[in-house]
Amino acid sequence: MLTILQLPVLNDNYIYLLHDPVSGETAAVDPAVAQPVLAALDQKGWRLTLILNTHHHGDHVGGNLELKQKTGCTVIAPLSDRNRIPGIDRGVVDGDEVTLGKHTANVISTPGHTSGHVVYHFAGDDTLFCGDTLFAMGCGRLFEGSAEQMWHSLQKLKALPAATRIYCAHEYTQANGWFALTVEPDNRQLQQRMEVINQLRANRLPTVPSTIEQELATNPFFREDSLALRETINMMGKKPVEVFAEVRRMKDSF
Repeated sequence: MLTILQLPVLNDNYIYLLHDPVSGETAAVDPAVAQPVLAALDQKGWRLTLILNTHHHGDHVGGNLELKQKTGCTVIAPLSDRNRIPGIDRGVVDGDEVTLGKHTANVISTPGHTSGHVVYHFAGDDTLFCGDTLFAMGCGRLFEGSAEQMWHSLQKLKALPAATRIYCAHEYTQANGWFALTVEPDNRQLQQRMEVINQLRANRLPTVPSTIEQELATNPFFREDSLALRETINMMGKKPVEVFAEVRRMKDSF
C-alpha cells in the first residue's frame, strides 16, 4: 500500500505526500506551498519524484516551481490547463494513467469547479485524490463550469467502490455538515456523522479522509435522489441535475 502523509497548510488546505516504500518514489498532490513539503521530505528521508495537480488554482500549484527546482520532480497536471499551471511537464486527460512505483492512478476528468479539473484514482489502493471537485459532505463551487458539468463529474465519483478513501484538498467538513443538516435534517446517519466531526474539530483533528460510502449516506451533493431532501427544498418531481443545481445554489448563499 501507498504511505500517505497529510500536511495541513495555509488556512484549510491539505497537501498529500504519497510514498511507495518499494521504489522510493514520492508524489506531492496539489502542493500549495513548497516549504512544508521540503521539510516533510527531509524528515522522512524521501525523494520527490512527481507533483500531481488537480487544477490551476494558486492554492494547489503555488509550490510547483520551487519544488521542481529543488528536487527535479516531474509535474503532472490537466492538459487543458497547460498554460495556467507552472512547471507542467506532462498534461493528462480523462482515461490516462499515472504510475508511482507499481501503483497506478487512473485520471478522471471532473470539470465543474474549473474547466480542466482532474482527479487521481488509485484503484489498487482504494484512494481518490479529488482536489476541489468533491469534499467531505460537499463539492466545489462552480467557478468555471456549469451545474450540469459538475453533476456529471460527481456521478463518475459516486460510481467508485464504496470503500474508496476520499482525500480532498480542504478541511471544510464541519461547515459542509452544518449546511447538509438544513436540507436533510432527519438523516440519522448525517446526525451521527456530525457528532463525530464536531468532536474531531473540537480537538483540532482532521476529518479527512472520508469514504464514498460515507458520502453516499450524508453528502447532499450525492443525494439528489433522496425524497427527504427533495421534499425539504421543494424539488419533488424534478430531474436529478436540477435538484443538484438547487442544492449548489443554496450552499453558495448559506
